[in-house]
Amino acid sequence: MHNLIANGFIGEFFGTMILLVLGIGIGAASNLKHSAAKGTNWHFITMTWGLAITFAVYVAGSLGSKGHLNPAVTLSFAFFHVDGFTWNQVPSYLIAQFLGAFVGAAIIAIHYYPHFKATKTEEEGNHVGIFTTGPAISHPLFNFLSEVIATTIFVFILGHLGNFTTGLKPLILGLLIMVIGQSFGETTGFAINPARDWAPRFAYTILPIPNKSSAHWEYAWVPMFGPLLGAFIACGLNTIIK
Repeated sequence: MHNLIANGFIGEFFGTMILLVLGIGIGAASNLKHSAAKGTNWHFITMTWGLAITFAVYVAGSLGSKGHLNPAVTLSFAFFHVDGFTWNQVPSYLIAQFLGAFVGAAIIAIHYYPHFKATKTEEEGNHVGIFTTGPAISHPLFNFLSEVIATTIFVFILGHLGNFTTGLKPLILGLLIMVIGQSFGETTGFAINPARDWAPRFAYTILPIPNKSSAHWEYAWVPMFGPLLGAFIACGLNTIIK
């Protein structure tokens, strides 16, 4: 157990799980029938995701990780050696992030099971978008660019926060997520995190969720490679200008 804490696995797993439980929770609450929050507006959704990242980073930091909760952050920080982060930590971080995101999605599938059962069709609100991101207008190139731009701005600012697991910095990070969502999220749902999209999409695919439809894997390359490219661009810019 000590080794798992030391290499960041425990912190990244539970932090990412909390992030997805709270984040996907608002997706289910705002879409499924008989939910008191059905029809909630975008500002409330982005605020919830902001608070979700705040509490997730607090949990991750207290359990010994750097609070990345995002493969794009982990890989770009390792490549540019940001904050002393090294490649030998990468495997445990990535595994923990994807596992934590999957478990978070599974918890929401269980919690809202009766509501999934009551919501029969995509038109009623039972769709993969509860768990994942998707385009408001389907245009693969610009959908990809939207994720690149949003993640570049996010990680660029993140690189100037120092250790973002301490003090009030997780709250600042939450505010950053909220404003990124409100400024850029309307186009593709601002994944800015491959684990946040792919693990819940996989959970939606394999779990016995009532009345589910397509997981739309044909779109999944966008929230995988857009955030990765954006994070590397941001870290590269910060390396040049610092």
